[in-house]
Amino acid sequence: MSLLPAITPASVTCPNPLISPPNPKPQPLSSNPNPRISLKPLESVVLWTSSISRHCRAGQLSQAAQEFTRMRLSGVEPNHITFITLLSGCAEFPSKGRDLGSLIHGYVCKLGLDKEDVMVGTSLVEMYSKGEQVEVAKLVFDAMMVKNSVSWNTMIDGYMRNREYDKAVEVFDEMPQRDVISWTALINGFAKRGFYEEALDWFREMMIFGVEPDYVTIIAVLTACANLGTLSVGLWVHRLVLKQSFRNNVRVNNSLIDMYSRCGCIEFAREVFDKMQKRSLVSWNSIIVGFAVNGFAEEALKYFDAMQKEGFKPDGVSFTGALTACSHAGLVDEGLRYFDIMKRVHKISPRIEHFGCIVDLYSRAGKLKEAWDLVRNMPMKPNEVVLGSLLAACRNYGDISLAERIVKNLAALDPGSDSNYVLLSNIYAAVGRWVGASKVRRRMKALGIQKKPGFSSIEISGCVHEFVAGDKSHIDKDSIYAMLELLSFDLMSSGYAPEIVVTE
Repeated sequence: MSLLPAITPASVTCPNPLISPPNPKPQPLSSNPNPRISLKPLESVVLWTSSISRHCRAGQLSQAAQEFTRMRLSGVEPNHITFITLLSGCAEFPSKGRDLGSLIHGYVCKLGLDKEDVMVGTSLVEMYSKGEQVEVAKLVFDAMMVKNSVSWNTMIDGYMRNREYDKAVEVFDEMPQRDVISWTALINGFAKRGFYEEALDWFREMMIFGVEPDYVTIIAVLTACANLGTLSVGLWVHRLVLKQSFRNNVRVNNSLIDMYSRCGCIEFAREVFDKMQKRSLVSWNSIIVGFAVNGFAEEALKYFDAMQKEGFKPDGVSFTGALTACSHAGLVDEGLRYFDIMKRVHKISPRIEHFGCIVDLYSRAGKLKEAWDLVRNMPMKPNEVVLGSLLAACRNYGDISLAERIVKNLAALDPGSDSNYVLLSNIYAAVGRWVGASKVRRRMKALGIQKKPGFSSIEISGCVHEFVAGDKSHIDKDSIYAMLELLSFDLMSSGYAPEIVVTE
């Protein structure tokens, strides 16, 4: 049975879909698709809202607006669920829903729902936040007469989403009562945007306040641990997971596999994987990529085959893991075979990362001509990672001519990058071409490009300490330099002589 009234979009003459005509004619515009069945007013609203919802979920906001117009012309009054449905659709598809969202906002303001209905007000906050109009969202939030925890959490998430971190913390501090979602909004927000240390700091404070994390919190914290390499914190979180009800949560276990793999503890990652009661494709991809990047090519390819025997069809990430494994192990023929299977059998169009794996495969094997030919014939523009891999191979094999061409391409991609020029200078120096190395340095100076200092880091008791060359800002600098002098003395005593390179 059709849910649409007997009216077409072309027959709607009302210019504003949110304004009801003064004298609707219910007979030809009946909200009841079947005139033989009498529907109650609430049932009519439900039918119309359900139809609008289907369009919103599919991103068909213009059709949703047309349906709303028909609903109004038929004399059916929308309720708060109707408005929430439309606002949620605009929030999920902000590029399409900005104009419609503003019209809906105007309509609910006329009814007073923006201030008096907490669910409608919260939906407005979410819509403006996702549409990069967070200041408007804050105005709506402040005007709400009634707020609940969802309203506060939505505002916090809105500020985090729009990188207004200080304001997100201010709203958090103003909350009358915080829950796990409030803490997670900050932790997850910082982790998603690369502020991993801040994410861990807020997690520590959350634990001090005695708030039990949920699985979303745990996933965000494990992401931070993976990117920082803070294995001790990751181990502590794993112990926490084993005590919680989400110990068998697939997404949590996938995050544990990724964290252990990126911290270099591939056996721990394997143990988590083997103990999983249920696995997803992401589980298999995580362990395959983990083995590959840690140099266990044979294990990665074995799990790649086992995944397919278990009935999982490999995707692009799966093949990235297999190709990376072949690259690290120097399995050129095997890697090309997987590349061909991916395209021919599984009909997966190669992405930049797949081409990058093949370029790296050729480069590590010393086949620089094949690697360069592939770069030039790629269907997409090569990025810094692909060209950087080939440039590093030029350094290893002393191919100055190719290195110069690659640096020209890299300079076009990122003119202000220092690493490309530094690497070329080092290549010149490695083969004794000091004049070339000096020219590169002078070129960098003329362009105003300065070499960014490299840094190293070490984790001690869950804290990450970073150091740059000549750094004397650390609180324990005296002890650190005393140890370095002792190590240097031991090296000299063993006959080590440093190699000194002088450039113009």
